[in-house]
Amino acid sequence: ILASTAAAMDMDVKIFFTFYGLPLLKKKIKAKVSPSSNPAMPMKMPFGPKFFQGIDWPIPNVVSGNVPGFESLATGLMKKTFKNKGVATVTELRDMCEQLGVEFIGCQMTMDVFGFEREEFLDCVNIGGAATFLEFAADADIQLFI
Repeated sequence: ILASTAAAMDMDVKIFFTFYGLPLLKKKIKAKVSPSSNPAMPMKMPFGPKFFQGIDWPIPNVVSGNVPGFESLATGLMKKTFKNKGVATVTELRDMCEQLGVEFIGCQMTMDVFGFEREEFLDCVNIGGAATFLEFAADADIQLFI
């Protein structure tokens, strides 16, 4: 969201993807939500009466991590909520960023560690190391690490 907004405001934007963020640059995204060990992310129902949708469902890690299919359920609920609220999907945001000229830098070291091949990634992705991004970040007015 920040990258697409900044690019729409005519800012020069580069994003460095490493470790678990790198698969977001693959041609086929398998995005899913994992509520395990994430107490800050309440489970909300995307359907039903307003009071039902407003309930924060605190799901204990013992449930979210051990009930077969729970991660798939959480992913489905989140995707439904995004659709109901008119929020762009990860794929839509990525495509929007690409169209707006955001530069994606995929971490070479992470590719080596996980055995990823260049062909798995979008053509617009530049492959480089941390130094590739830091050269840009050193002179940037805004740098974010989340």
